[in-house]
Amino acid sequence: MHTKKIALGGGCHWCTEAVFQSLVGVERVELGYVASTGDNTSFSEAVVVHFNPEKINLKTLIEIHLHTHKSTSNHSLRERYRSAVYYFNVRQEQLAQEYIKSLQRDFDELIISEVLPFSAFKPSRESLHNYYKTNPERPFCKRFINPKIKLLLHQFSKHMRSMEHPVLKE
Repeated sequence: MHTKKIALGGGCHWCTEAVFQSLVGVERVELGYVASTGDNTSFSEAVVVHFNPEKINLKTLIEIHLHTHKSTSNHSLRERYRSAVYYFNVRQEQLAQEYIKSLQRDFDELIISEVLPFSAFKPSRESLHNYYKTNPERPFCKRFINPKIKLLLHQFSKHMRSMEHPVLKE
């Protein structure tokens, strides 16, 4: 089976990178900025997730994405942190819309995450890559990333790689 990819944005890309690097079936996570079309041509923090659909499916990736960022909050930083699933083909678009609609039942508030066409990607500078893996003791990681990893451990543990996470030591 060929590796597939999907782009996801919602919060700080350090957080998103750490979440998806923790998952079985995710082969690679590209950290950077994604632009779409129409009103969404500005670049927003996001990741491109390369995954093996035989090990983790698109619905699970989208479900984890919705639960690990503020997918129901239209806060003032949405220009920088656009909540979106960026698709690469029509089939992904249809599935993403279907999955978000079906996952709405898990949320008390309306999911605002958009399903948008992927248009362009600008990678972050190399020094920002693998931030959580190389800086787990930093205050940012403890405050913002560890809670997301704890949520994964609690709700999605069967999809997690068996790796040493700093939150397991707490």
